[in-house]
Amino acid sequence: MSIISFVLKPLAYLGVPAFFLHHLSNTSPLARYYIRLSLYVSTISLCSVWGVIVSIALAAVGQRFNVNWVIARSFYALAGRVLDIRFVVQGEEHLNTRPAVLVGNHQSMVDILYLGRIFPMRASIMAKKELQWMPFLGQFLTASGAVFVDRGNNAKAVRSLAAAGETMRSRGTSLWLFPEGTRSMRPYHDLLPFKRGAFHLAVQAGVPVIPVVCENYWRLYHKNVFESGILTIRVLPPISTEGLTAADVQSLAERVRTQMIVALREISDPNAPSPPSLHTSVEKTPAPVAPAAEREPVVATAPDPAPAPDNKGGIATPATPASEAMSLSEESAYRGSETEEDEGMVLVGRPER
Repeated sequence: MSIISFVLKPLAYLGVPAFFLHHLSNTSPLARYYIRLSLYVSTISLCSVWGVIVSIALAAVGQRFNVNWVIARSFYALAGRVLDIRFVVQGEEHLNTRPAVLVGNHQSMVDILYLGRIFPMRASIMAKKELQWMPFLGQFLTASGAVFVDRGNNAKAVRSLAAAGETMRSRGTSLWLFPEGTRSMRPYHDLLPFKRGAFHLAVQAGVPVIPVVCENYWRLYHKNVFESGILTIRVLPPISTEGLTAADVQSLAERVRTQMIVALREISDPNAPSPPSLHTSVEKTPAPVAPAAEREPVVATAPDPAPAPDNKGGIATPATPASEAMSLSEESAYRGSETEEDEGMVLVGRPER
């Protein structure tokens, strides 16, 4: 008997609606998707309330930097059982390296579940400064030691990254980021180009980068599909930034991304389709190249420019650097309909089609 049946079957005795839901979950994949999605979101809400209580209690006893660890494990213990999703972790011992910048692949809102399984002790997340003033969430983030970054303009973003590095060293804590910058769920195994902020942070702070790769779980979760199963997470060995400068950030980001793609393909479904060829599927018009004497020098001394607020109060998609070899039209094709920029945050949103 599945976990969802275990949860719903006792409720069936309470009336026709509960019995109807129990029956639908066993007979209709679409109904099962919405029931399981509702249970998942409900556990997130429940753990959010629990998080406020825990953050106040642990902050009072000097353990504020372990708030995320307690909440993460609590969420995984609850949601993992309700949804019957389990994770096998390879290389978990690398998570004991502190301080460090942890970078992971970002597929969908279900990433919160894999973070619940592996989020290490004395680790925080980086959040947009605007979230600091949101009711409940802002208080929780502050109490849990989140590092707030002002992305209002490029100069402030650079100063925020430098301050975040100093904060990490002084606290002896690690920081988690999603370098893809937005959700990238699709049936084939690949990653979006990495934004460089996480790697600027690691180089400025002089701390290693620890790549974390969760198996592509398209087979378990995408639009109208939400099933149970066992997934693999691989934590790669720390990558030292000792001796690196801002000029090395781009190559560091590319090296980490390459290692993560290799790991992703090794641990994911071998029968999945191959990634489409962007450069053959998207028609491009070459841009004119200026004479060498007229070109401006390229200086890799700052993170990606901060995106400007859009007219909906969100964050507009920043321009993609030419060095990442992806035009705007290519990126749209690569990501499908997903356009939201979460800049390293885990957001609850729709699954990919």
